Amino acid sequence: MTLIDQALLDAVCAEAAASPRRRKNRNLHPDDDHPAHRLLNAMQPDSYIPPHRHLDPNKDETFVVLRGLLGLVLFDDAGGIVRSVKVGAEGSALGIDIPHGTWHTAVALEADTVFLEAKAGPYLPFTAAERAPWAPAENTSEAAAYVVALKARVTG
Repeated sequence: MTLIDQALLDAVCAEAAASPRRRKNRNLHPDDDHPAHRLLNAMQPDSYIPPHRHLDPNKDETFVVLRGLLGLVLFDDAGGIVRSVKVGAEGSALGIDIPHGTWHTAVALEADTVFLEAKAGPYLPFTAAERAPWAPAENTSEAAAYVVALKARVTG
């Protein structure tokens, strides 16, 4: 049993702050092959998750914010923003369910933002068709500017 309490959130946030990627996953499922993935995802405001999609029809994703404020951005196939929403206690929603095949990313709008993520396993690396060709690569100056621009577009 894993208790999801403030101490666990504090610990995973500290790990995210110390990580070069400025985010940290804490898996609640036993291994990458498990059929039901549940994890805590802690993010700092300067973290960048490249936009992506999950093409597997079993890989709808659910995010529920436990701490902080998350900006969730949905895109069309050309990288245009279709919808953005603030998710968290101060946002317009507490969670979001993202259908498979939907281009999306998340940005932390507050320090130490943590969300619970659930999706089907097993873990598989992204395929080329699941990576957004119009988005900058991670660890580039373009990525840092893109995060700032995305945050400015998160409206609701």
